[in-house]
Amino acid sequence: MKLDRVLILGPESTGKSTLANDLSEFYGEPWVPEFAREYLEKLDNQYQYEDLLAIAKGQVALEDEMAAKANQLLFCDTDLRVIHIWSQHRFDKTATWVLDQMEKRTYSLILLTDTDLPWEPDPLREYPDLKMRQYFFDKYHELAKSSGFPFEIVKGNEQRRKEQAINAIKNHLNK
Repeated sequence: MKLDRVLILGPESTGKSTLANDLSEFYGEPWVPEFAREYLEKLDNQYQYEDLLAIAKGQVALEDEMAAKANQLLFCDTDLRVIHIWSQHRFDKTATWVLDQMEKRTYSLILLTDTDLPWEPDPLREYPDLKMRQYFFDKYHELAKSSGFPFEIVKGNEQRRKEQAINAIKNHLNK
């Protein structure tokens, strides 16, 4: 049976992890956490360009590990598009490996999380300003549109987002 990977994409503090967990519980399928969080929590200093490649490789390895545990669906709380956007924003470049892997890896559906949730402070988050959150949303929206994968924007409170995501999965994946 084909494994459908559902990518949850969006700016900081827009409910990606919560949605991934909610969908995982609803469908009884695994979700892939954001590898960057674990990596950055162990880092003693500000991340550098080279760290983004290490994070990207860790994210891919974690996604592949969790895919082996999935039956029909795998929920991915981020992917290399996030690395690409942050790398471009922070360092004006993206590692070739990241770009190559972005082209090779496929998703059955992208759920793009809107910026309408309140900002929640976190030591690893960098941009609480709504203008910057919208800037990043627009970048992710462009990538979702150009990916060739179906995508839906989810917005509203946690319950509403979960309902929209389940409907999108039913409509696009018949699950």
